[in-house]
Amino acid sequence: MTEDPDRLARENDYLKRRNAQLQAEVSDLTAEVVRLQQRLGAFAIRVATAPNPLSGGQ
Repeated sequence: MTEDPDRLARENDYLKRRNAQLQAEVSDLTAEVVRLQQRLGAFAIRVATAPNPLSGGQ
């Protein structure tokens, strides 16, 4: 059974485009993870340095 060369070429082109799309999505998600990690780190610092309102420090 021989594969149709035109069909294989179309499928190959599709897979190349899909691979490029997925790589771009991974890059976008990686950048978003970095941004969220930075925000979480800044938030943790603020929480750690904030006065405790329940400590009764009048």
